Amino acid sequence: MLDWKNRAASSPDGTDKTAKLGRERSSSSLIGRALGGLLGVYLLVTLVVGWYWSQEPGAFQVQQHAQAAAQQAQRQMVTGYTTVETLKQVASTLLDKPGGYLSNDLAPPGLWLDNMPNWEYGALVQVRDFARALRKDFSRSQSQSTEDPDLAKAEPRFHFDHKSWALPASESEYREGIKSLDRYLARLADPGQKNAQFYARADNLNNWLGDAGTRLGSLSQRLSASVGQVRLSDNQQVGNDAAESGLIGEGGVYETPWLQIDNVFYEARGQAWALAHLLRAVEVDFADVLAKKNATVSVRQIIRELEAAQATLWSPMILNGSGYGILANHSLVMANYISRANAGIIDLRQLLSQG
Repeated sequence: MLDWKNRAASSPDGTDKTAKLGRERSSSSLIGRALGGLLGVYLLVTLVVGWYWSQEPGAFQVQQHAQAAAQQAQRQMVTGYTTVETLKQVASTLLDKPGGYLSNDLAPPGLWLDNMPNWEYGALVQVRDFARALRKDFSRSQSQSTEDPDLAKAEPRFHFDHKSWALPASESEYREGIKSLDRYLARLADPGQKNAQFYARADNLNNWLGDAGTRLGSLSQRLSASVGQVRLSDNQQVGNDAAESGLIGEGGVYETPWLQIDNVFYEARGQAWALAHLLRAVEVDFADVLAKKNATVSVRQIIRELEAAQATLWSPMILNGSGYGILANHSLVMANYISRANAGIIDLRQLLSQG
């Protein structure tokens, strides 16, 4: 009996089953390791791509770019051309930079990024404000004048939801807005066209600067509220709205939540980047007005503060040290640049208002 049992255990059928089971386990292990390796490679690639996409666009030479664009399109450089072409380029940069437009991405790595989408939103805010100023002031001789048809189409395109993925996508709406700006620009540069105008007047410039100053003032408050020194709301309704969104603590104290500190910081960098380019264009097209008001130096000082706010950030994250602690406080530094630029705009508006 024992010999029979030993022979059965060592039979060819038993050996095959054991070997087969071992091969299946080995195959499953190989598949698991392969899938794990592929997942690791995918995460590494998305990490590198995400880092590359998060690099902020550099500055471009405003006047040189406008001249090259006019030469390529065989158009004349007229008053307003540099400003409108700069607005087009700022908007195009949002769509054509590495990674394209990221604010509405639904897949990695764009889905995981938040610094660049906030930068995009900051730049978009300035595009929207200037597109409205073009439609409302710069292209009209007086309040009773008819608005330009292409600018009337461009402004609402830029005010489209910045996070829409489809039907329609944000990118398609913004590209239509850029096309409308280009049609206006083509008519503006055509001597045979008399229905497109750009009025480089002090009052028009002053109106837009008022909007820009309001934006910078709000950014300054939000950045300052990120550094541990809380702000009190002087408006009950504002206080109620902010409390509902988590921006106000007990007693109406305004404070930016910790998880939104980097969002506000990069939104400020985006606004500073766009506004610096637009002001450089204004310096070209409004040169006579600024010289007459002795305001050229004021514009250049504002630009200097905005460009300083875009200095390279060497830290891998936004630090938020309090008081005189050992950690840097990036929000406070940014608030300093933004506040000084806003103070410069206030002084510039006073110069423009003088006779």
